[in-house]
Amino acid sequence: MQFSSIRIITADNHRLVQFYELVTGMTLTQHTDDFAELRTPSVTLAIASTRTSPLFGNNQVVTAASNRSVIIEFRVNDVDADYEKLVDILGESVIQKPTTMPWGNRSFLFRDPDGNLVNFFTPVTAESLKRADE
Repeated sequence: MQFSSIRIITADNHRLVQFYELVTGMTLTQHTDDFAELRTPSVTLAIASTRTSPLFGNNQVVTAASNRSVIIEFRVNDVDADYEKLVDILGESVIQKPTTMPWGNRSFLFRDPDGNLVNFFTPVTAESLKRADE
């Protein structure tokens, strides 16, 4: 089995696509007005409009919601440089400035426009670098 993607359901697909393009510096593939993907070598972040909900059975199966239990994480080359580049753009959506976590990653956390928690991190200890390369 291979974990391949995570999908965010949103009421404003265009806004979320623009946001992730801005913070990642990558261009998302817009398959339709209601569905886009940010493909990376390891996993895909899919963004879909609430208008796609009926495709999954009915409008109650998949809905946009406030997320307080999942963190969308991106490994970056230099979390401190990314923080400096984005801090003024993100403003009050910054939750945590770059901090070295007990497990060896240096993390910068912020919320996307839908309130999803996003973590940009860089492994900084020998142990976390080893784990990252496995």
